[in-house]
Amino acid sequence: MELRQVDYFVTLAEELHFGRAAERLHVVQPAVSQQIQRLERELGVQLFDRTRRRVTLTRAGERLLPEAYAVLASVKRAVDTVTDLGEGEAPVLRIGTTEGLGERLDVILAKLRELRQDVQVSLHSVPNWSRLEQVRDGQLDAALVRLVKNRKGLDLIPVWEERLVAVLPAGHRLAGKPALALRELAELPLRLVPREANPAFYDFVLQACRDAGFEPRLDAPFTTLQNTFAEIGMGQASWTLMYEGIVGTVVPKRVAFRRLLDPEVRIPTSLAVRSVTPLLENLAEACRFAAEQTATPRA
Repeated sequence: MELRQVDYFVTLAEELHFGRAAERLHVVQPAVSQQIQRLERELGVQLFDRTRRRVTLTRAGERLLPEAYAVLASVKRAVDTVTDLGEGEAPVLRIGTTEGLGERLDVILAKLRELRQDVQVSLHSVPNWSRLEQVRDGQLDAALVRLVKNRKGLDLIPVWEERLVAVLPAGHRLAGKPALALRELAELPLRLVPREANPAFYDFVLQACRDAGFEPRLDAPFTTLQNTFAEIGMGQASWTLMYEGIVGTVVPKRVAFRRLLDPEVRIPTSLAVRSVTPLLENLAEACRFAAEQTATPRA
């Protein structure tokens, strides 16, 4: 059994589609079929049931999958251990970041430097789904992700929960309050990112509104911070939600940011890693430290 075969097996088990597996592995589809068939011959069992319409794991495939994950994780730990030694060079930690971290990112990097002075950091800003793929494929060592509960082949380390704040016209009567209950915003249309752009956030916000007792009226979609804030401040009265970390990074013009009194409207953030190493434990510690240092009182 070759390591490549294990990698191909895990990828196909996750995708259950030869074409998508080949795309993830950056090979042609017949190469995936050949390696899987070779692995099945060597093991003497069939790992996948294949029909013209679907691919599914057999019982043998289901039993092999956790062991295959363990093999890949073990290899990754071995590589990370050697990389951490650096052979005289500082190891580079590749981190996928997300929007709206604000001051928290600076604190993370400062604390990590305190914990590991030998480490260089390379930051990568990529979409949420791509961050997870790049961690799993080894292009990133870790990524900060929001609203991700589980993902095959990855460890998710919880690091903080983040409050959402309401954005509304500065001249609206509700802006005269220091904090708002979500249900008070029911009278205004909501501007929200299209679901296909961020389904987890879209579903979270709609469910929060429903839990608060109303079905929001959707307005034009959220586009960019600059354009959306300008339209909220100057156009027909509307509102949106944003991560609290963004507040300190923008200068509000004709819009107001207001805390929400609903305690459950908080977004969980995790550190996605392929396997936990001492260096990544240091990064997780730095993230938790940053969360404590930049936390705001609960509404």
